[in-house]
Amino acid sequence: MKITNLVAFSAVLLLGVVAWAQEFPRYEVGVNYSYMRFNPSTNTNSHSLNGGGGSITFNINEYLGIKADLQGTGSNDTEFHIPAGPNFPGGAFGTVQGNLFNYMIGPQLKIRAPKFQPYAHVLLGGAHTNVYSKAFSTICQPIAGGCTFTKEPTSDAFALEAGIGLDIPITHRIQFRPAEVNYLMTRFTNAFTGSNNQHNFVYSAGIVLTFGNTHY
Repeated sequence: MKITNLVAFSAVLLLGVVAWAQEFPRYEVGVNYSYMRFNPSTNTNSHSLNGGGGSITFNINEYLGIKADLQGTGSNDTEFHIPAGPNFPGGAFGTVQGNLFNYMIGPQLKIRAPKFQPYAHVLLGGAHTNVYSKAFSTICQPIAGGCTFTKEPTSDAFALEAGIGLDIPITHRIQFRPAEVNYLMTRFTNAFTGSNNQHNFVYSAGIVLTFGNTHY
């Protein structure tokens, strides 16, 4: 009888563990404020961008999800100080105001502890900015022969983002995201950037809404 009771108890416990392992939100929708330290080129000091965006994550299982993220940020004036060279025979100086948008997708891993849920992701996608087109119109067009190129630089580029973050469950439907920190690499290649990648820092914070969960 005792053995039967022990087997029954073990079976109930095992079923409980399996059920707990399957209880996770199928979807997570986040909205956030975003701060970026953007480095447009080696000829320009890095500067701050402020904005925000959102994300949606489809969770395949308790730990692994596919995340899509969209962010948009804008800036105050940015100064370009360009030394004399093949593209700028007399050197160049100009002040522009710009923005940066990035749209990305990739895997996310998350640890679902009751009070703290750290996560990490690697996202690939694209970026769009008007910084280089505005620099072209501000620096190149007003002075004849100031630039050796006459075609407006591309505004779109490949982007890669890798980062970590933390979510704190408030209820089983709402989580607070105090911090997400990312390295963002963009690959704008034009006369202003040369063939160099741009290495940027991004911080964001916001809230996350969860859907499709059972008793999590």
